[in-house]
Amino acid sequence: MNVVLDFTGLDVLIGVLREDGRTVVGPVHQDDAITLAELTSAADLPSGWGVETGPGHYRVRRRSDAAVFGHSAGPQSWKKFLHPPRRTLVSSDSTGFHAAEEPAPDYAFFGVRPCDLAAIAKLRQIVGGRTPFVVAAQCTEPGEVCFCSSMGCGPGAGEGYDIALTERIDSGGHRFLATAGTSDGSDVLTRVPARVATTEDVMTAEQDVAAAAGRMGRAMPELDLRDLLAASRDSRHWESVAERCLTCGNCTMVCPTCFCVSVEDATDLQGGAERSQRWASCFEIDFSYLHGGSVRTSGAARYRQWMTHKLGTWHDQFGTSGCVGCGRCIAWCPAGIDITEEAAALSHDHDARGE
Repeated sequence: MNVVLDFTGLDVLIGVLREDGRTVVGPVHQDDAITLAELTSAADLPSGWGVETGPGHYRVRRRSDAAVFGHSAGPQSWKKFLHPPRRTLVSSDSTGFHAAEEPAPDYAFFGVRPCDLAAIAKLRQIVGGRTPFVVAAQCTEPGEVCFCSSMGCGPGAGEGYDIALTERIDSGGHRFLATAGTSDGSDVLTRVPARVATTEDVMTAEQDVAAAAGRMGRAMPELDLRDLLAASRDSRHWESVAERCLTCGNCTMVCPTCFCVSVEDATDLQGGAERSQRWASCFEIDFSYLHGGSVRTSGAARYRQWMTHKLGTWHDQFGTSGCVGCGRCIAWCPAGIDITEEAAALSHDHDARGE
C-alpha cells in the first residue's frame, strides 16, 4: 500500500496513533540538538532543522526548507525507551520484598532512521520487550559521519516498520510517500487523508534513497571485519588508539545497540533496600572486575574489546554485526576517534604484517 500525505496528513497520522492509545515519540529540536521526545502533533517535529557532524563535532543548523526529517542521527537513540538507562529491579521494606512492575507504554516510534530501525531489531533480540509501532523515515540526506550503506543497514528502511515515509520537497510541494509494511500500518493509513501514490511518486522516492547511498560520509573497509579483528588481537595499532582514547565511554552511551549493564544495591537507615540496573560500559575499568582485580586495565585493551565485540564477536553471539553505521560514536567522541578509520588502519597494519 503506497499513498502520499501532505503535512496535514502527517499531523493526522500522529493524531491517529495517539487516539489508539499509543505514546508517540519522535525527533524534536531541543537543547541545540535533535533529540527524542513525545509528540503531540506534527508541529513538534524539527521543521527546517538539519545537522552538521564530524569526528567530535555535532551542530544543528537552519535549513533552507521546511523538511522535518532532513537530519541525521542525533545523540539519543531509541534504546533509551527499549532498554532504559536506569531501572529498579526489586525493593524491600519492613513489609517484605517488592518486585518492580513498571509496564512500558504502548509506544509508537515516529521518524525512525533506517540505521536505527536495524538497531531496534538487534537490541530487541537481546533485551526483548514489547514491540513498538514503527513509522520509519527513509534517509535521503545522509550525514558526514554516516556509513549505514556499508553496514547493510540503510539508507532504505529494511524489515521491521509498520509504515515507512519518504520525504520530498520540490515544485510539487512538501509531501511524504507512505508505504505500509504491515497490516497494522495499512489499517492506520486508511484513517489518514491521502491520495493514492502514482508510479512516478514511488520511483522518485526510490531514486532519492538510492542516491543517498552514494553520498555517505564514511564507509567501512570492504573486507571480512570479523576475520580482520580476530587476526588483529596483537596489533600495535591498539596502542595508537589508546594514546587518543579518553576511555570516557561516550561511544557506548550513544551507541543504539550497546546493552551492557551493572547491578547496584542501596540501603537506607529505615531498613529499606533497592536493587537497580544501570547502563554500563566496557570502557569502565571495573567492568571486567573479577576477584583479584580487573581483566582489562589499559585503554588499549578496553577499546579493543569494544571494537572487536561490536564488529566481530557479536556475530558469534547473535549472528550479525553489532554496528549499524549510524556514526554516533564518531560524532560524540571528544577525541574525534573514527571507527571506520580505525578499521582501515587495522587492515593496513594486517597487510603490512603479511598475514
